[in-house]
Amino acid sequence: MPELPEVNTFQKYFEGTSLDQRIEAVEVHDAKIIRNLSGSEFIDRLTGRTFVGSYRRGKYLFAKLDNAEHLLLHFGMTGDLNYYAEPQERTKHERFVFHFDNGQHLGFDCPRKFARIQYIEDLAVYLSEIQLGEDALVITEADFVQRATGKTATIKGFLLNQSQVAGVGNLYADEICYQTGIHPGSRVNKLSSQQQSEIYHAMQRILRKAIERSAYYKDYPENWFWEWRKEGAPGPEGKGIVQRTKIAGRTTYFIEGVQVLY
Repeated sequence: MPELPEVNTFQKYFEGTSLDQRIEAVEVHDAKIIRNLSGSEFIDRLTGRTFVGSYRRGKYLFAKLDNAEHLLLHFGMTGDLNYYAEPQERTKHERFVFHFDNGQHLGFDCPRKFARIQYIEDLAVYLSEIQLGEDALVITEADFVQRATGKTATIKGFLLNQSQVAGVGNLYADEICYQTGIHPGSRVNKLSSQQQSEIYHAMQRILRKAIERSAYYKDYPENWFWEWRKEGAPGPEGKGIVQRTKIAGRTTYFIEGVQVLY
């Protein structure tokens, strides 16, 4: 599933292509990923509207409409946006498409149909209902440490808990733990406030660097753990051995002999 940097890339693409254009028509090919409206209701709600902005929190992207309501674009594992001019540019798995009055089109492609599209009348109410935590790039260090204090969960479980902090997923959580030298199975309440602060700063640094690289994995720094996730292999610079286990229900990689379990 796309994590914060990937969704940030989607946001830039959306804002760079689809703002301030009236939606002349909406075409729904497959309404399965539209969760709270039928296909016909979706068409009725969006036709004639204009996207005027966007808001991202964690892995959630909200397209703001000219009536102050929002469209949630949650990409799942395979969701993608495709802005195009000619019919032959339409993607194979396009589920719906907005036809703008400038002749351009914004299609939503999703081969495996794991995306979630919802029409949101009141964004504040929706965010409260799903108990989504503050964005990982917006949360302050003080708030992060306060949320971590006393938690008995593993540090990886805490980072993955979207009600605590929104945007970090499996791969970035492993990277944060590696870069701080902390075993992902360490209990949060066993970490010092200094270690919790180090995790916060690593989270911010890693996510911002990923955004700078447009979440294009091949451009990530060579010394990131990202490139070394092969069980039984030596870690970066030949230090330690890469291990694989399950933590917080997720496949987890760490380097034995380098990352300390607390």
